[in-house]
Amino acid sequence: PAARPVRLRIGRAMPIARALGAGRLAMADPDSVPAGKYGKAALTALGVWPQVQDRIARGDNVRAALVLVERGEAPLGIVYATDARASKGVALVGTFPASSHVPIRYPLARLTASRHKDAEPFRRFLLSSAGRAILTRYGFSAP
Repeated sequence: PAARPVRLRIGRAMPIARALGAGRLAMADPDSVPAGKYGKAALTALGVWPQVQDRIARGDNVRAALVLVERGEAPLGIVYATDARASKGVALVGTFPASSHVPIRYPLARLTASRHKDAEPFRRFLLSSAGRAILTRYGFSAP
């Protein structure tokens, strides 16, 4: 929570169990939700999954995990950086190394059978320099 930020240097063998204290680690379900799968992969790559696997407060989605931290029901959570930055109720502790999980990608496609006349212009806008600047401003890597 922003009011009680936890200090934790993200890295191999980080003392995450100690940082949690008696609390649980909020994250989207690591068995079924993409954000949870990325989080589990990162924790596994950093060698700390065994320390926390039985202390997970599972959310149905990443926003539910974020709410647990915002409310102070969990001292730490694993969410997308874009969601953490958008919340005034949490403090960003750090980010996982890119090498600790598969790349997080958001594909962009236009359905060929789409009847929405604005679909193609919107796709072109997102790929334009103005669209890329907006994506970057909100924490996304530009396509």
